[in-house]
Amino acid sequence: MPLLESQSPRDPLTLFRRWYRAAQEAGAPQPDAMALATCGSAGPSVRMVLFKGTRDGSFLFYSNYESRKGRDLAEDNRAAIVFYWFPTHQVRVSGTVHRLGRTASLAYFKSRPRGAQLSALASRQSRVIGSRDVLERAALELAAKHPRSVPLPEDWGGYALRPRWIEFWESREDRLHDRLRYVRRPGGVWRMERLAP
Repeated sequence: MPLLESQSPRDPLTLFRRWYRAAQEAGAPQPDAMALATCGSAGPSVRMVLFKGTRDGSFLFYSNYESRKGRDLAEDNRAAIVFYWFPTHQVRVSGTVHRLGRTASLAYFKSRPRGAQLSALASRQSRVIGSRDVLERAALELAAKHPRSVPLPEDWGGYALRPRWIEFWESREDRLHDRLRYVRRPGGVWRMERLAP
């Protein structure tokens, strides 16, 4: 069934949630994986991060603030993400990013498995290290130092990407693919437009 304007919701997040649920139910491998593109003084960079939901119309993810992505976003808060589910569906989002507050970051950090908490505390993400052994020893030392509760690292937390536009791409066998883009207008109203494939 073609992706038609007349059958698409006015709010792109409604369509995004529908597609995300469908990808989960269809068994898409790692449906929460998204490519995040940033650009700082070192040039453009893209990597996979985990999508952690939406809040107030923004897409959430978490990372080390001193990582390459964190340094890029501190210099230029514009970023883009892409979700790709099977060969049939793709969602592209472009907008601006801001950090979540410490309370929200702590709430998510506490929900993570202990090993993931220790890894976030042990790893100075994107920094050169001598060997894997250095990282493993640091994690073991921190596990001994914090036997009950792992503290939220000062340089780790959440980000929210507020979309300027969201594009939905659905493949067709004849390559006359469907592309609908929602563009945010003043006042938060979305304008829907069709793009040529």
